[in-house]
Amino acid sequence: MRKITIPGEILASGEDYLPGEGTEKRDNDIVAVRYGLLEETNKLFKVIPLSGVYSPRRGNVVIGRVENITFNGWVMDIGTPQTAFIPISETPRYVDKNGLDEVLDIGDMAIAKIMDISKRGIDLTIKIRGLGRIDAGIIMKVNSNKVPRVIGKEGSMISMIKDETKCDITVGQNGYIWIQGDNVEDELYAKKAISFIVENSFVEGLTEEVKKWFEGEKK
Repeated sequence: MRKITIPGEILASGEDYLPGEGTEKRDNDIVAVRYGLLEETNKLFKVIPLSGVYSPRRGNVVIGRVENITFNGWVMDIGTPQTAFIPISETPRYVDKNGLDEVLDIGDMAIAKIMDISKRGIDLTIKIRGLGRIDAGIIMKVNSNKVPRVIGKEGSMISMIKDETKCDITVGQNGYIWIQGDNVEDELYAKKAISFIVENSFVEGLTEEVKKWFEGEKK
């Protein structure tokens, strides 16, 4: 089984080793520069990207599901092979160790921010305003590599969708999107618009195409 690497991980040390795709040489070390599968051939190191798999970065806002509760926090599934974890200290208020399920229970969906990435896993926080358990609305999933198109340049695309559908929308960098409107019809309208963007992400002038799509939907 090939090893999964994370950005910044030292893969080998010594002058005999060579950096290949997805790696670089720093001083005497070969270091991974992306998330993926490690491949070594004749002392040449490569990191092969995991197609369609979210590559986590520090500072990313993500949406995930609570998989387990431990004595000091919550294990989250954010769509990465690595374990993601919210420590009890990274909540906005004091939490009694016997009442962790009152903050987040198994199966709950939550918005969190990546604090740190290390060999042992991904550390998350829900301390910041706007993060935490999702109690209403709908959640949809898109491929994480489509997220930049959904957000648009300087947030232009997602702002248009919010204005047209009157919904609050949070786009997780891992491809999960939370939509909350005054009613289900508005939420489904926003979901339909996002699906249109994802399906046409390869189109040039996509913003204009989305504007035309909204105009057509109003007729």
